[in-house]
Amino acid sequence: MTEGITWGIAPIGWRNDDIPEIGAENTLSHLLSDIVVAGFQGTEAGGFFPDTKILKKELELRKLRIAGKWFSSFLIRDGVQSVSKQFHEHCAFLKEVNASVAVVSEQTYSIQGTAKNVFGEKPFFTNEEWKVFTQGLNELGKIATDYDLHLVYHHHMGTGVQTLEEIDRLMALTDSSYVHLLYDTGHIFVSDNDYMTLLKKHRNRIKHVHFKDVRLTTLKNCKNNHLSFLQSFLKGMFTVPGDGCIDFKEVYKYLIETNYNGWIIIEAEQDPAIAHPLEYALIARKYIDENLFEKNHI
Repeated sequence: MTEGITWGIAPIGWRNDDIPEIGAENTLSHLLSDIVVAGFQGTEAGGFFPDTKILKKELELRKLRIAGKWFSSFLIRDGVQSVSKQFHEHCAFLKEVNASVAVVSEQTYSIQGTAKNVFGEKPFFTNEEWKVFTQGLNELGKIATDYDLHLVYHHHMGTGVQTLEEIDRLMALTDSSYVHLLYDTGHIFVSDNDYMTLLKKHRNRIKHVHFKDVRLTTLKNCKNNHLSFLQSFLKGMFTVPGDGCIDFKEVYKYLIETNYNGWIIIEAEQDPAIAHPLEYALIARKYIDENLFEKNHI
């Protein structure tokens, strides 16, 4: 184990909140037990997770932790007052399970759950919408601190904050005391064909990390066929580290050199009927052990 880094794997390989029918047979007990078998220290909470009392019991039995949970904000559509009420509930859940971060993604105009071409029809915000969005995000960040959480913003394919240019603007318009960044290797690579520039440029804002790999041939096919985000991941565009084209050794080395302190979550949206969740968790575990550590254990 590298001091300061906690390793987890996301539930999205077992069950997917955007397409609830895939992997529906995978229970919480199944997921958490697979995570133990694969040697990870925790996970992020999924939409299918139970209330905190049940969840804490299941976690304690396996000595696992919750890193955080996704929150879909609609600051532009609904306004900060409406969103804040939901976010308070979200943060209360996370504090109860001793999480570290609240993962936020602005979903106004998002096409990530639609049939639209994710490579050519992403939304954009107007100058006024950027102002409403970033001011609202600062307010949500203040709420998060009240619960001893970091708000980490998730740049994401098919949304208004996807490209490096948009992330630059987000960082410039938000308060670094309250709004932090979730660095996702897969999303920025698919968007910009580059993952190190973002890491180096905004390392001081990064408080949470997703290691997501990309199958380059599949990505090219998805682009050529103008597929949606959901269609693309079902085709296998994303995978776990060691099974795609991203050099995580370079990423990890830079994180270590800059004293990153937080979670690194393995995340790969795939169809569990095609990509066996435990099998791919073990592929990721093997890659980490053999390529990122001098000693073969965490």
